[in-house]
Amino acid sequence: MLSYQIVYGKACRIPLELEHRVFWAIKYLNFDLVKAGESRIFQLHELEDFWNFAIENTKIYKEKVKKRHDKKIQVKEFQEGELVLLLNSRLKLFPEKMKSRWSGPFKIIKVFPYGAVELKDTHSNRSFKVNGKRLQPYLGESQNFQWSPLI
Repeated sequence: MLSYQIVYGKACRIPLELEHRVFWAIKYLNFDLVKAGESRIFQLHELEDFWNFAIENTKIYKEKVKKRHDKKIQVKEFQEGELVLLLNSRLKLFPEKMKSRWSGPFKIIKVFPYGAVELKDTHSNRSFKVNGKRLQPYLGESQNFQWSPLI
């Protein structure tokens, strides 16, 4: 359904067709106000049906998109004492190509309900709370990739 049809309740017509339709409507109704009023009320009810149809379709579409999105969500569960990396979201504003967006490692002090996590910096021993969605498990020094040039 076109957006013009949702707003105005009828298909979009070019001006020549519109002029012909107006002439036909005047000729058909013959300036009878009762018929004109009845036809206008009918058009308003039809427009309301279009709106209801559009609202139902948008609800169905949103439910389908939500199901598809929820399938892709990976549940992250962290334990106290585990080492994690923290996503630095401020690098999106000033991207530096070779700089990693992950900082850390940080040690988990406490896991709160609804995804909040309290972290402790291993270097400065300060603690702070973050959203658990910004965390990633730290795999350790042994699994980091070491680049060596080919000579």
